[in-house]
Amino acid sequence: MTADTPLDRLDDDDYPAYTMGRAAEMLGTTPAFLRAIGEARLITPLRSEGGHRRYSRYQLRIAARARELVDQGTPIEAACRIVILEDQLEEAKRINEELRHSAAQRRRTSDA
Repeated sequence: MTADTPLDRLDDDDYPAYTMGRAAEMLGTTPAFLRAIGEARLITPLRSEGGHRRYSRYQLRIAARARELVDQGTPIEAACRIVILEDQLEEAKRINEELRHSAAQRRRTSDA
């Protein structure tokens, strides 16, 4: 097994590579928006050794979806809840598909 290099982390969706300022700039929003969705517990940024918030690409995608909803007039708390429910639904669909696939394989095996 090879050790990960620092550059390998750049491909990791969960690696907290972005500062609050950079994340806000990338999303076209403000640091206050990122703090607000953090307070609503939509995302929980990791902290650098100096205590600064750091965001991953996965968190930025979630924040971008929340921003879309807020831009459409949805209150921030409701937008955060919607994003959480959407994420849970996607996970449930993924699990359901895996179970369907496993059941189909078992049927093929037992029919053979």
